[in-house]
Amino acid sequence: MMHNLKPMPAAFYQSESDQPHPGRARAIIKAHPEVRQLMVRNPWTALIALSVVGLQTSLAFCFGKLGFGYWWLSLVIAYCVGAFANHANYVIIHDATHNLIFRNKSWNKLVGILADLPNLNPGAMGFRVYHLRHHSHQGDYEHDADLANHWEARLVGNKWYRKAIWLMLFPFFQLTRPPRLKAITMWDRWFFVNFACAAAYDVGVVYFCGWPGFLYLAFSFFFSIGLHPVGARWIQEHYTNDPEQETYSYYGPINRLALNMGYHNEHHDLPSIPWNNLPQLRAMAPEFYNNLKYHSSWSRLLFEFIFDKKYSLFSRIERTKRRNDEAPSSPPLLRPATPVALSAETITF
Repeated sequence: MMHNLKPMPAAFYQSESDQPHPGRARAIIKAHPEVRQLMVRNPWTALIALSVVGLQTSLAFCFGKLGFGYWWLSLVIAYCVGAFANHANYVIIHDATHNLIFRNKSWNKLVGILADLPNLNPGAMGFRVYHLRHHSHQGDYEHDADLANHWEARLVGNKWYRKAIWLMLFPFFQLTRPPRLKAITMWDRWFFVNFACAAAYDVGVVYFCGWPGFLYLAFSFFFSIGLHPVGARWIQEHYTNDPEQETYSYYGPINRLALNMGYHNEHHDLPSIPWNNLPQLRAMAPEFYNNLKYHSSWSRLLFEFIFDKKYSLFSRIERTKRRNDEAPSSPPLLRPATPVALSAETITF
């Protein structure tokens, strides 16, 4: 029986098929040309970014006044408030990367740098480079930094404590991926602007808020992309135990705080639609999304990823290269050498 099989794959699922999103996007626009009305920019997103930076800086100032004796309260507030605030600004960095805030590309970059300030490190401009490559080369190991390094996946394996540590230290692992990518330039003048602004903000936080305030922001940063319900977003988007579907959406209540980041199939299909219009895309074209598997609880997914041995960093689809004489057909997916237990049931936690 399937339950007797070794649960962890030894490699990514291999696929020679094209990614599903461009084809589905063409079909959606053909069937529902009215979705073009959703392809607008939302300048109010910049005001949200400014508000979040103000909130996080104010909380850092408060904890600076309280001192290190209240580190435990800092930890609790960072988990309950700061993680959601920083994650919302991650979504804004994401929309700025797709130039969905202002028409001017430089203004979008400046909003991304602004939203990046509470993260204490200059990540917005680097994210802009490798995220756009993720869209154009989804699942291509040499071009998509969203795929874990081979050594990273082998190191973490499917042990629950290693996966938990990996989530806690996710920002550091993420830094090791862009160097393997081909034909990208991470170091440009905008990267140095990002670096200078982050450094100035960090110095200002330490000067005006003290190290206790800096600690609060550090807690918020690690929770916002790590061992926290919003950190499950990194698992939700493309991790799978069913090689027939490689992108998943999340339809749950945290989308209200996460600026609809859970609508990931919708975003990949039509990345020119801003965060506030993604639910309308699903409502306009339900026949394209109602038959797809999805998640309805980031908290449930977080625990499942950590404790279910079927999940590892290899639970992803990798696109293999075609020979020049091969036609771009859609052959079936090839499963990894080590079999895994798959579920054909809709994921509705």
